[in-house]
Amino acid sequence: MMNASPSRPARHAEWSAAAAAAVTVVLWASAFVSIRSAGAVYSPGALALGRLLSGALVLGIVCLIRREGWPPRAAWRGIAISGVFWFGFYSVVLNWGEQQVDAGTAALVVNIGPLLIALLGARLLGDPMPPRLLAGMAVSFAGAVTVGLSMSGEGGSSVLGVVLCLLAAVAYAAGVVAQKPALNTASALQVTTFGCLVGAALCLPFAGQLVHEASRAPVSATLNMVYLGVFPLAMAFTTWAYALARTTASRMGATTYAVPALVVLMSWLFLGEVPGLLTLGGGVLCLAGVAVSRSRARRTPAQQPHTTPEQVSATEP
Repeated sequence: MMNASPSRPARHAEWSAAAAAAVTVVLWASAFVSIRSAGAVYSPGALALGRLLSGALVLGIVCLIRREGWPPRAAWRGIAISGVFWFGFYSVVLNWGEQQVDAGTAALVVNIGPLLIALLGARLLGDPMPPRLLAGMAVSFAGAVTVGLSMSGEGGSSVLGVVLCLLAAVAYAAGVVAQKPALNTASALQVTTFGCLVGAALCLPFAGQLVHEASRAPVSATLNMVYLGVFPLAMAFTTWAYALARTTASRMGATTYAVPALVVLMSWLFLGEVPGLLTLGGGVLCLAGVAVSRSRARRTPAQQPHTTPEQVSATEP
Protein backbone atom coordinates (compact mmCIF):
# COMPACT_ATOMS: atom_id res chain seq x y z
CA MET A 1 0.00 0.00 0.00
CA MET A 2 1.38 3.37 -0.98
CA ASN A 3 1.49 6.08 1.65
CA ALA A 4 -0.32 9.30 0.64
CA SER A 5 1.73 11.54 2.93
CA PRO A 6 3.96 13.99 1.09
CA SER A 7 7.62 12.96 0.84
CA ARG A 8 10.33 14.77 2.78
CA PRO A 9 11.42 16.84 -0.30
CA ALA A 10 7.78 17.80 -0.93
CA ARG A 11 7.33 18.92 2.67
CA HIS A 12 10.60 20.87 2.50
CA ALA A 13 9.48 22.60 -0.70
CA GLU A 14 6.14 23.44 0.88
CA TRP A 15 7.73 24.95 3.98
CA SER A 16 10.27 26.85 1.87
CA ALA A 17 7.45 28.38 -0.17
CA ALA A 18 5.56 29.29 3.00
CA ALA A 19 8.67 30.95 4.47
CA ALA A 20 9.24 32.90 1.24
CA ALA A 21 5.62 34.06 1.27
CA ALA A 22 6.00 35.18 4.90
CA VAL A 23 9.10 37.24 4.05
CA THR A 24 7.20 38.85 1.18
CA VAL A 25 4.20 39.78 3.32
CA VAL A 26 6.33 41.32 6.10
CA LEU A 27 8.42 43.39 3.68
CA TRP A 28 5.39 44.55 1.71
CA ALA A 29 3.74 45.63 4.94
CA SER A 30 6.86 47.59 5.90
CA ALA A 31 6.64 49.43 2.58
CA PHE A 32 3.51 51.27 3.75
CA VAL A 33 5.46 52.76 6.65
CA SER A 34 8.30 53.91 4.38
CA ILE A 35 5.96 55.29 1.72
CA ARG A 36 4.36 57.54 4.35
CA SER A 37 7.74 59.22 4.79
CA ALA A 38 9.11 59.24 1.24
CA GLY A 39 5.73 60.06 -0.32
CA ALA A 40 5.58 63.35 1.54
CA VAL A 41 8.64 64.56 -0.40
CA TYR A 42 8.64 62.65 -3.69
CA SER A 43 5.90 62.77 -6.31
CA PRO A 44 4.28 59.43 -7.28
CA GLY A 45 6.17 58.96 -10.56
CA ALA A 46 9.54 60.00 -9.17
CA LEU A 47 9.13 57.75 -6.13
CA ALA A 48 8.19 54.81 -8.35
CA LEU A 49 11.18 55.36 -10.67
CA GLY A 50 13.65 55.80 -7.80
CA ARG A 51 12.37 52.65 -6.15
CA LEU A 52 12.53 50.65 -9.38
CA LEU A 53 16.05 51.84 -10.22
CA SER A 54 17.28 50.95 -6.74
CA GLY A 55 15.73 47.52 -7.00
CA ALA A 56 16.99 46.93 -10.53
CA LEU A 57 20.56 47.81 -9.50
CA VAL A 58 20.56 45.29 -6.64
CA LEU A 59 18.84 42.60 -8.69
CA GLY A 60 21.19 43.16 -11.63
CA ILE A 61 24.26 42.72 -9.42
CA VAL A 62 22.85 39.50 -7.95
CA CYS A 63 22.06 38.21 -11.45
CA LEU A 64 25.63 38.90 -12.59
CA ILE A 65 27.08 37.16 -9.54
CA ARG A 66 24.83 34.14 -10.05
CA ARG A 67 25.31 34.25 -13.84
CA GLU A 68 21.58 33.96 -14.41
CA GLY A 69 21.66 35.22 -17.99
CA TRP A 70 18.65 36.18 -20.09
CA PRO A 71 15.28 34.54 -19.44
CA PRO A 72 14.08 31.97 -21.99
CA ARG A 73 12.08 33.37 -24.87
CA ALA A 74 8.92 31.64 -23.65
CA ALA A 75 9.01 33.62 -20.40
CA TRP A 76 9.26 37.09 -21.94
CA ARG A 77 5.54 37.57 -22.55
CA GLY A 78 4.70 37.06 -18.87
CA ILE A 79 7.70 39.12 -17.74
CA ALA A 80 6.76 42.04 -20.00
CA ILE A 81 3.10 42.04 -18.92
CA SER A 82 3.93 41.82 -15.21
CA GLY A 83 6.63 44.48 -15.65
CA VAL A 84 4.26 46.93 -17.28
CA PHE A 85 1.25 46.35 -15.03
CA TRP A 86 2.67 45.36 -11.64
CA PHE A 87 6.13 46.91 -11.43
CA GLY A 88 5.41 50.06 -13.42
CA PHE A 89 1.76 51.05 -13.61
CA TYR A 90 0.86 49.71 -10.15
CA SER A 91 3.69 51.61 -8.46
CA VAL A 92 2.70 54.96 -9.93
CA VAL A 93 -1.07 54.76 -9.48
CA LEU A 94 -0.80 53.40 -5.92
CA ASN A 95 1.56 56.22 -4.90
CA TRP A 96 -0.83 58.70 -6.50
CA GLY A 97 -3.91 57.10 -5.02
CA GLU A 98 -2.54 57.24 -1.48
CA GLN A 99 -2.16 61.01 -1.87
CA GLN A 100 -5.88 61.27 -2.60
CA VAL A 101 -7.43 58.93 -0.04
CA ASP A 102 -6.74 57.95 3.54
CA ALA A 103 -4.85 54.78 4.40
CA GLY A 104 -7.96 52.83 5.38
CA THR A 105 -9.75 53.46 2.10
CA ALA A 106 -6.62 52.64 0.10
CA ALA A 107 -6.08 49.35 1.97
CA LEU A 108 -9.73 48.40 1.49
CA VAL A 109 -9.79 49.06 -2.28
CA VAL A 110 -6.38 47.51 -3.04
CA ASN A 111 -7.40 44.36 -1.15
CA ILE A 112 -9.81 43.61 -3.96
CA GLY A 113 -6.64 42.39 -5.69
CA PRO A 114 -6.52 38.87 -4.18
CA LEU A 115 -10.15 38.30 -5.18
CA LEU A 116 -9.33 39.34 -8.74
CA ILE A 117 -6.28 37.05 -8.70
CA ALA A 118 -8.45 34.10 -7.66
CA LEU A 119 -10.99 34.79 -10.39
CA LEU A 120 -8.37 35.37 -13.11
CA GLY A 121 -6.31 32.40 -11.92
CA ALA A 122 -9.30 30.09 -12.10
CA ARG A 123 -10.30 31.43 -15.51
CA LEU A 124 -6.92 31.74 -17.24
CA LEU A 125 -4.63 29.35 -15.36
CA GLY A 126 -7.09 26.69 -14.27
CA ASP A 127 -6.29 27.21 -10.59
CA PRO A 128 -8.48 25.13 -8.26
CA MET A 129 -10.89 26.93 -5.93
CA PRO A 130 -11.17 24.56 -2.94
CA PRO A 131 -13.66 25.41 -0.16
CA ARG A 132 -10.91 26.21 2.36
CA LEU A 133 -9.38 28.80 0.02
CA LEU A 134 -12.74 30.43 -0.60
CA ALA A 135 -13.59 30.42 3.12
CA GLY A 136 -10.21 31.86 4.06
CA MET A 137 -10.49 34.61 1.46
CA ALA A 138 -13.95 35.53 2.72
CA VAL A 139 -12.71 35.79 6.32
CA SER A 140 -9.64 37.81 5.32
CA PHE A 141 -11.64 40.15 3.10
CA ALA A 142 -14.03 40.78 5.99
CA GLY A 143 -11.00 41.62 8.11
CA ALA A 144 -9.62 43.98 5.44
CA VAL A 145 -13.00 45.73 5.23
CA THR A 146 -13.02 46.08 9.02
CA VAL A 147 -9.50 47.55 9.06
CA GLY A 148 -10.35 49.89 6.21
CA LEU A 149 -13.58 51.16 7.76
CA SER A 150 -12.01 51.56 11.21
CA MET A 151 -9.22 53.74 9.77
CA SER A 152 -11.24 55.63 7.17
CA GLY A 153 -12.02 58.51 9.49
CA GLU A 154 -8.38 59.61 9.60
CA GLY A 155 -8.44 61.48 6.33
CA GLY A 156 -10.41 62.54 3.32
CA SER A 157 -11.13 60.56 0.24
CA SER A 158 -11.97 61.38 -3.35
CA VAL A 159 -13.47 59.63 -6.32
CA LEU A 160 -10.13 59.99 -8.13
CA GLY A 161 -8.27 58.35 -5.26
CA VAL A 162 -10.66 55.40 -5.10
CA VAL A 163 -10.42 54.91 -8.86
CA LEU A 164 -6.62 55.01 -8.71
CA CYS A 165 -6.52 52.39 -5.93
CA LEU A 166 -8.95 50.24 -7.89
CA LEU A 167 -6.68 50.48 -10.94
CA ALA A 168 -3.76 49.48 -8.73
CA ALA A 169 -5.66 46.39 -7.58
CA VAL A 170 -6.47 45.42 -11.18
CA ALA A 171 -2.83 45.94 -12.25
CA TYR A 172 -1.62 43.88 -9.28
CA ALA A 173 -3.93 40.98 -10.20
CA ALA A 174 -3.01 41.11 -13.89
CA GLY A 175 0.70 41.15 -13.06
CA VAL A 176 0.50 38.13 -10.76
CA VAL A 177 -1.52 36.03 -13.22
CA ALA A 178 0.85 36.95 -16.07
CA GLN A 179 3.90 36.17 -13.94
CA LYS A 180 2.83 32.63 -13.03
CA PRO A 181 3.38 31.04 -16.51
CA ALA A 182 6.73 32.82 -16.88
CA LEU A 183 7.97 30.98 -13.79
CA ASN A 184 7.55 27.68 -15.61
CA THR A 185 10.61 28.41 -17.75
CA ALA A 186 12.51 31.19 -15.96
CA SER A 187 13.87 31.47 -12.43
CA ALA A 188 12.29 33.67 -9.78
CA LEU A 189 15.33 35.96 -9.89
CA GLN A 190 15.14 36.33 -13.68
CA VAL A 191 11.40 37.07 -13.66
CA THR A 192 11.80 39.66 -10.91
CA THR A 193 14.90 41.34 -12.33
CA PHE A 194 13.64 41.78 -15.86
CA GLY A 195 10.13 42.66 -14.71
CA CYS A 196 11.69 45.41 -12.60
CA LEU A 197 13.70 46.64 -15.60
CA VAL A 198 10.55 46.77 -17.73
CA GLY A 199 8.79 48.77 -15.00
CA ALA A 200 11.75 51.15 -14.69
CA ALA A 201 11.78 51.72 -18.46
CA LEU A 202 8.06 52.53 -18.30
CA CYS A 203 8.72 55.14 -15.60
CA LEU A 204 11.67 56.85 -17.34
CA PRO A 205 9.53 59.90 -18.27
CA PHE A 206 9.65 60.78 -14.55
CA ALA A 207 13.48 60.95 -14.55
CA GLY A 208 13.52 64.74 -14.61
CA GLN A 209 11.19 64.93 -11.59
CA LEU A 210 13.31 62.39 -9.72
CA VAL A 211 16.54 64.34 -10.26
CA HIS A 212 14.90 67.63 -9.27
CA GLU A 213 13.22 66.25 -6.15
CA ALA A 214 16.23 64.20 -5.03
CA SER A 215 18.38 67.35 -5.03
CA ARG A 216 16.06 68.93 -2.46
CA ALA A 217 14.84 65.90 -0.51
CA PRO A 218 16.06 65.19 3.03
CA VAL A 219 18.35 62.20 3.42
CA SER A 220 15.72 60.26 5.37
CA ALA A 221 13.22 60.44 2.49
CA THR A 222 15.82 59.30 -0.05
CA LEU A 223 16.92 56.45 2.21
CA ASN A 224 13.30 55.37 2.51
CA MET A 225 13.02 55.36 -1.29
CA VAL A 226 16.16 53.22 -1.57
CA TYR A 227 14.83 50.90 1.15
CA LEU A 228 11.61 50.48 -0.84
CA GLY A 229 13.66 49.41 -3.86
CA VAL A 230 16.07 47.05 -2.11
CA PHE A 231 13.80 45.23 0.34
CA PRO A 232 10.03 45.45 -0.42
CA LEU A 233 10.83 45.33 -4.16
CA ALA A 234 14.07 43.45 -4.94
CA MET A 235 13.97 40.99 -2.06
CA ALA A 236 10.22 40.65 -1.53
CA PHE A 237 9.30 40.32 -5.21
CA THR A 238 11.94 37.59 -5.58
CA THR A 239 10.66 35.63 -2.59
CA TRP A 240 7.13 36.15 -3.94
CA ALA A 241 8.10 34.70 -7.34
CA TYR A 242 9.86 31.79 -5.62
CA ALA A 243 6.72 30.96 -3.65
CA LEU A 244 4.39 31.58 -6.60
CA ALA A 245 6.32 29.04 -8.68
CA ARG A 246 5.50 26.41 -6.03
CA THR A 247 1.79 27.06 -5.47
CA THR A 248 -1.24 28.58 -7.17
CA ALA A 249 -1.78 32.27 -7.88
CA SER A 250 -5.05 32.14 -5.93
CA ARG A 251 -3.41 30.80 -2.80
CA MET A 252 -0.57 33.30 -2.96
CA GLY A 253 -3.05 36.13 -3.44
CA ALA A 254 -4.92 35.05 -0.33
CA THR A 255 -1.66 35.17 1.64
CA THR A 256 -1.32 38.90 1.05
CA TYR A 257 -4.45 39.52 3.12
CA ALA A 258 -2.05 39.42 6.08
CA VAL A 259 -0.53 42.71 4.92
CA PRO A 260 -3.21 45.04 6.44
CA ALA A 261 -2.86 43.35 9.82
CA LEU A 262 0.92 43.78 9.79
CA VAL A 263 0.62 47.39 8.63
CA VAL A 264 -1.53 48.10 11.69
CA LEU A 265 1.10 46.51 13.94
CA MET A 266 4.02 48.33 12.30
CA SER A 267 2.21 51.67 12.41
CA TRP A 268 1.66 51.06 16.10
CA LEU A 269 5.33 50.21 16.74
CA PHE A 270 7.11 52.70 14.46
CA LEU A 271 4.68 55.59 14.01
CA GLY A 272 3.00 55.55 17.41
CA GLU A 273 -0.45 55.16 15.83
CA VAL A 274 -2.36 53.20 18.45
CA PRO A 275 -5.05 51.07 16.75
CA GLY A 276 -8.55 50.81 18.15
CA LEU A 277 -10.26 47.58 19.14
CA LEU A 278 -12.13 47.41 15.81
CA THR A 279 -8.86 47.75 13.89
CA LEU A 280 -7.22 45.03 15.97
CA GLY A 281 -10.22 42.78 15.44
CA GLY A 282 -10.00 43.29 11.70
CA GLY A 283 -6.29 42.44 11.77
CA VAL A 284 -6.99 39.20 13.62
CA LEU A 285 -9.59 38.29 10.98
CA CYS A 286 -7.06 38.96 8.20
CA LEU A 287 -4.53 36.60 9.78
CA ALA A 288 -7.14 33.96 10.57
CA GLY A 289 -8.35 33.95 6.98
CA VAL A 290 -4.80 33.47 5.69
CA ALA A 291 -4.32 30.54 8.07
CA VAL A 292 -7.52 28.92 6.80
CA SER A 293 -6.70 29.51 3.12
CA ARG A 294 -3.25 27.92 3.49
CA SER A 295 -4.40 24.94 5.56
CA ARG A 296 -4.91 21.48 4.13
CA ALA A 297 -7.87 19.22 4.62
CA ARG A 298 -6.99 15.98 6.40
CA ARG A 299 -7.28 12.92 4.22
CA THR A 300 -9.12 9.89 5.51
CA PRO A 301 -7.41 6.47 5.50
CA ALA A 302 -9.85 5.38 2.79
CA GLN A 303 -8.41 7.97 0.44
CA GLN A 304 -4.77 7.06 1.01
CA PRO A 305 -4.37 3.99 -1.22
CA HIS A 306 -5.63 5.87 -4.25
CA THR A 307 -3.38 8.93 -4.04
CA THR A 308 0.34 9.16 -4.76
CA PRO A 309 2.69 11.71 -3.19
CA GLU A 310 3.08 13.32 -6.62
CA GLN A 311 -0.69 13.73 -6.93
CA VAL A 312 -0.92 15.24 -3.47
CA SER A 313 1.68 17.82 -4.43
CA ALA A 314 0.07 18.53 -7.78
CA THR A 315 -3.44 19.04 -6.42
CA GLU A 316 -2.53 20.99 -3.29
CA PRO A 317 -4.52 24.24 -3.32
